[in-house]
Amino acid sequence: MKEAGKTRLEAAYRENRGGFLAWAAKATRSLAEAEDLVQESFAKALAHSDSLAAVDDLAAWLFSSLRNRVRDRWRRNESRRKAGETEAGAGTLAEIADAAGLGPEVLALEAELMDALLDAIEELPPEQRMVIEAQVLDGLSFKELSESSGISPDTLAARKRYAIKRLSAALRDWAEE
Repeated sequence: MKEAGKTRLEAAYRENRGGFLAWAAKATRSLAEAEDLVQESFAKALAHSDSLAAVDDLAAWLFSSLRNRVRDRWRRNESRRKAGETEAGAGTLAEIADAAGLGPEVLALEAELMDALLDAIEELPPEQRMVIEAQVLDGLSFKELSESSGISPDTLAARKRYAIKRLSAALRDWAEE
């Protein structure tokens, strides 16, 4: 029975890996993180392959496992954020630096720039900081954030635009110092 579970799992992996990876990459905003989460989900399923015979829709079961891992990652990130830890990805940093009109030579000073960016995020009005932290740093979409906060996606998008504008001004000031 265990071998049949492995065979079903291998077939499900071949058929669904790409879709799962695309969904996880969108949810986490990181292909590397998405690959890790997809791999963890399939590894968990492989460890329990003897129980897979009872699962009618293996793809749905695997997706649920992946979704739970993504949610766990979001919760862990939220806990870290609440504890004062923040982590802005290189793409976010590049987007804000580009909006500030800063060139690649400034990006070479990434550690100092990151400190300046984190300080600038702390100085944002709370409603703008919430959107930046939730949407950009935690990887939530406007729709997900709207559903959890009750604030319209258009309002959230406007708050993000205002935040990006403030952050770019703060980074321009930092670069001129």
